Amino acid sequence: VRCMLNIWGVMLFIRLSWIVGQAGIGLSVLVIGMATVVTTITGLSTSAIATNGFVRGGGAYYLISRSLGPEFGGAIGLIFAFANAVAVAMYVVGFAETVVELLKENGTLMVDEMNDIRIIGAITVVILLGISVAGMEWEAKAQIVLLVILILAIGDFVIGTFIPLDSKKPKGFFGYKAEIFMENFGPDFRHEETFFSVFAIFFPAATGILAGANISGDLADPQSAIPKGTLLAILITTVVYAGIAVSVGSCVVRDATGNVNNTIVTELTNCTTAACKLNYDFSSCQTGCQYGLMNNFQVMSMVSGFAPLISAGIFSATLSSALASLVSAPKIFQALCKDNIYPGFQMFAKGYGKNNEPLRGYLLTFLIALGFILIAELNVIAPIISNFFLASYALINFSVFHASLAKSPGWRPAFKYYNMWISLVGAILCCIVMFVINWWAALLTYVIVLGLYIYVTYKKPDVNWGSSTQALTYLNALQHSIRLSGVEDHVKNFRPQCLIMTGAPNARPALLDLVHAFTKNVGLMICGHVHMGPRRQAMKELSTDLAKYQRWLIKNKMKAFYAPVHAEDLRDGGQYLMQAAGLGRMRPNTLVVGFKKNWRQGDMRDVETYINLFHDAFDVQYGVVVIRLKEGLDISHLQGQDSKSPSSPLNLADQRLLDASTQFQKKQGKSNIDVWWLFDDGGLTLLIPYLLTTKKKWKDCKIRVFIGGKINRIDHDRRAMATLLSKFRIDFSDIMVLGDINTKPKKENIAAFEEMIEPLRLHEDDKEQEVADKMKEDEPWRITDNELELYKTKTYRQIRLNELLKEHSSTANIIVMSLPVARKGAVSSALYMAWLEALSKDLPPILLVRGNHQSVLTFY
Repeated sequence: VRCMLNIWGVMLFIRLSWIVGQAGIGLSVLVIGMATVVTTITGLSTSAIATNGFVRGGGAYYLISRSLGPEFGGAIGLIFAFANAVAVAMYVVGFAETVVELLKENGTLMVDEMNDIRIIGAITVVILLGISVAGMEWEAKAQIVLLVILILAIGDFVIGTFIPLDSKKPKGFFGYKAEIFMENFGPDFRHEETFFSVFAIFFPAATGILAGANISGDLADPQSAIPKGTLLAILITTVVYAGIAVSVGSCVVRDATGNVNNTIVTELTNCTTAACKLNYDFSSCQTGCQYGLMNNFQVMSMVSGFAPLISAGIFSATLSSALASLVSAPKIFQALCKDNIYPGFQMFAKGYGKNNEPLRGYLLTFLIALGFILIAELNVIAPIISNFFLASYALINFSVFHASLAKSPGWRPAFKYYNMWISLVGAILCCIVMFVINWWAALLTYVIVLGLYIYVTYKKPDVNWGSSTQALTYLNALQHSIRLSGVEDHVKNFRPQCLIMTGAPNARPALLDLVHAFTKNVGLMICGHVHMGPRRQAMKELSTDLAKYQRWLIKNKMKAFYAPVHAEDLRDGGQYLMQAAGLGRMRPNTLVVGFKKNWRQGDMRDVETYINLFHDAFDVQYGVVVIRLKEGLDISHLQGQDSKSPSSPLNLADQRLLDASTQFQKKQGKSNIDVWWLFDDGGLTLLIPYLLTTKKKWKDCKIRVFIGGKINRIDHDRRAMATLLSKFRIDFSDIMVLGDINTKPKKENIAAFEEMIEPLRLHEDDKEQEVADKMKEDEPWRITDNELELYKTKTYRQIRLNELLKEHSSTANIIVMSLPVARKGAVSSALYMAWLEALSKDLPPILLVRGNHQSVLTFY
């Protein structure tokens, strides 16, 4: 009912006859046919979306936003609400035109035609506003009455065509005559009208098809009602339109004077029009006649058996359509504001009364409609609306295509008679028709939709509707991942894919920022978090943390994934993560850990676990990166206290820790990245600093390379290194060859080292054999005298390197250095830990890097 009322609107009674006059019967039927094709395809698509799940209020907007996501939905919602507001104006102007015609016939014009239309239009809109605010209850009942009037009016017209009256002949109406049919069959465009401009004026007549969907919130069973109602309405109205076009075309001539005196007495020789054959000569006013198809918009009422009935028909059609639009525009707008896509419009979401009527929306609609009524030209208003409606139709069709394309399991409409390709054709047709109707308006519409789309995408409203855009994103990611798995890795495409043992990601921001600096848009970054402790509680935490921290990463613009696991201890958890994290080719190949700062205070078994983690990583062919900041990394005990507003004054160490934790978020300025490349591990030690310098925050930093060498060949080594680096295409500002790398360290530093490891030694030479063996078994991490003697040179080397680092790199922004590696089982974990401590203490941020000995740099 809704749809039929809306489709048979102004056009049927006021403009159809004029269209036939301009385009001829043949082309008029074609115009109607074209409009029908577009609306039918859209009708099918609407039915498909409407039957896929529950439809709430908001009509077209609801359909599009829930299937294509908030970006398109938001853009269309605004435009659609606006189009409906303008439609109010169109219908009201149609109504006013009829009233003015009646006034003119009775000679009671107020000012002149244009202004009368404006005055009447304005009054009408105010009345309509009052009615719609009063409530929907009787609006729906009124619709039935209006429909009855409409059908009577159409019947009245059809009857009228069979009873030609002499009084009507001067006005150009002669009843069904073959001559008139022949003459009116071809087109006769005047006043710069073309086929497409006529189509543009007719098309809004077909835009009623969403009227049913627009009040989707008020229907008892929208899922069955929308498809049936929409398609039936399209069918019935199309038949009626075509029928009337043909009958008007075969009854009424194009031009008539309305003068009874123009009957032909004598035979005129040059008279060829159909009217002449019927003894009327209207040639006197070939350009400015008052009557006939071309000139009199109220042909229908003239032809009909009982003219006032047609006027009543026009009134009912226009007013009902205007009322429907006036009701649906605020409803759509309200739905749009409720979803809070455009925060600025939040105030319009408020509803009043028991039906939640959007009063503020009514006012807005009223103002827009009033503005357009003042144009007072039906032929100007119609194309504007056509464009907006077509944009919504195009998107409805597109969303059906998109949903079918995304193969989302949730897309299973109960309505089966749709086809994704037909929908796509429908969408393209809509776009073409937009251009045909009015190219600048179409461009404007596109720009508006695009602008709104970009705005909403940029704003990222916090809504999740399971739209087909999400489904398609998933499908694409899946297909690409599978395609990627079929490709063999090549060293040129090597990327550091890091598994970072962060614990909770927000606990060690410096670690995250630094790794993010060289993996962002380059490689994968996974934040591993090992939960230990009782299983049941850990499982609960896992699920809450997963959502919480992934959101935290996205909010802080970290391109990373969060991977929690539950394990007995850190080592197990690390093994699980290294073996199972990642997907296909997107797997980590580098383990990143923070330096264990408090290792001497804690339980030495933790150190054992920590060192074994490195060995496990080398076993599964991972590279290892250890990051050390002298202030430390873990700020979890300071969480909730910003460096700007400490709730309680922090002690100095904590304050430094907080400041250090954000140091990699700032721009790094002009300083050095020092690379100490002491042995070849495949080039990871060089690749990481290079990747850092490609990033915006680090781009002013220069790379300095330090290598060990013999005193007598320093120049030769430097040249060899320079050649190598230029072959790798890595920019560097300086190469230092350290000849004194193997000198013995200073006495006090050796003494400090020995003091540090004193509590960790086994001293087996001073104990009896059994006691010593028993102790070694219980505390395998203790340092034996034998091992200390065996690795003396290596120990001295670490202490010496620390002296050199302090000498050369104390001002660097960051130091990247090769990580010394100890054979598994040969060196106790306490000694190894002591080496790392001695090597990296009291320095700027340092990365100790060891690749997995696969080459990651290429000459080619």
